[in-house]
Amino acid sequence: MASSANLPASIALVAGEPSGDLLAARLLSGLRPHLPDARFHGIGGEHMMAQGFESHYAMDKLTVRGLLAVIPRYREIKGIQNELRDRLLAERPAAFIGADYPGFNLGLEEQLKAAGIPTIHYIGPQIWAWRGGRIKKIIRAVSHMLVVFPFEEEIYRQAGVPVSYVGHPLAELVPMVPDELGARTALGLPHDANVVAIMPGSRMSELKYNTAAFVGAAKLLKQRDRSLKFVAPMAGERQRAYFLELVAQAGLQDVEIQLLDGQSHTAIAAADAVLVASGTASLEVALFKKPMVIAYRMMALEWQILRHFGYQPWIGLPNILAREFLVPELLQDAANPQALCDAMWKQLSDVPHRLQLAQRFTDMHHSLLRNSAVESAAAVLRVINR
Repeated sequence: MASSANLPASIALVAGEPSGDLLAARLLSGLRPHLPDARFHGIGGEHMMAQGFESHYAMDKLTVRGLLAVIPRYREIKGIQNELRDRLLAERPAAFIGADYPGFNLGLEEQLKAAGIPTIHYIGPQIWAWRGGRIKKIIRAVSHMLVVFPFEEEIYRQAGVPVSYVGHPLAELVPMVPDELGARTALGLPHDANVVAIMPGSRMSELKYNTAAFVGAAKLLKQRDRSLKFVAPMAGERQRAYFLELVAQAGLQDVEIQLLDGQSHTAIAAADAVLVASGTASLEVALFKKPMVIAYRMMALEWQILRHFGYQPWIGLPNILAREFLVPELLQDAANPQALCDAMWKQLSDVPHRLQLAQRFTDMHHSLLRNSAVESAAAVLRVINR
């Protein structure tokens, strides 16, 4: 056992948004037993701080959504990056770990690695989906990459980037056999109800563009089956208020939807099918083995930019992992209330399809299941020779 004198004095980390905060917190929980006296610091959120992390800046100073939203905040965010870089170059931590947030972290990692500080990036940027040219920067910036999907390991290895597959943390949080009846009891829903979860997104921009179409689809579904119950988890009070405002603007106040404070996993577990915005939430739905329709709308200009960048026919993580359209994807103008209703109706009513999906999603769950805290911590310890 190494003496405390030989243990690294500090490890720096940066998470720029809530998902990275959760990711880094899990990594810290795996590292702390091996490095009990080390100082973990940088930029992070409440979950990292619960692990004894010291954040030099409020994480929400970095949280910006969308390609265009970053422009007015660029100077402030760049200033934070430069200040943190100078602090770390002076201190020289044993390693720097960037938790996702590649726009900020890769630039910082490139400068730290050039100065001889080992850099670890947790969650490989999706170069397999778009902007594959970033691999050149990743090679310059990253000493070791931690990836959460099995197929990513070979991509980075072929590019010459040292890499470890550590499993997806969500696969550990979601039970292999979800408790649907328990979830319905918790939400006060009848056990024999037909339940649809509506998940237009947690970001304000996602709510802005998705809410009217998602709730419009719910109204049409209710016309087909009066017994349907709808639940919609809200990420916070701001999101709830904005959701209700958008529903009112669209004249859809008559659609009965049970709004939940958080409880997204309970909502998914309770549902027969889910209408979900593209993103990590679609993977959560797959892990709960639920039929779904993936949909997404955004600012027209942003859509015109992004639609030409993709390398694959899929945007939803369940479809990307399956390498086929297991579930429907409806994007931008195609994500209109009638089309969403029709697609959701098939997910609700096609029993053989539902059973097939459940088996495919179970296989997917097993492929993603590792002890990510232990695996990611072990990779970091190898990098710092512990």
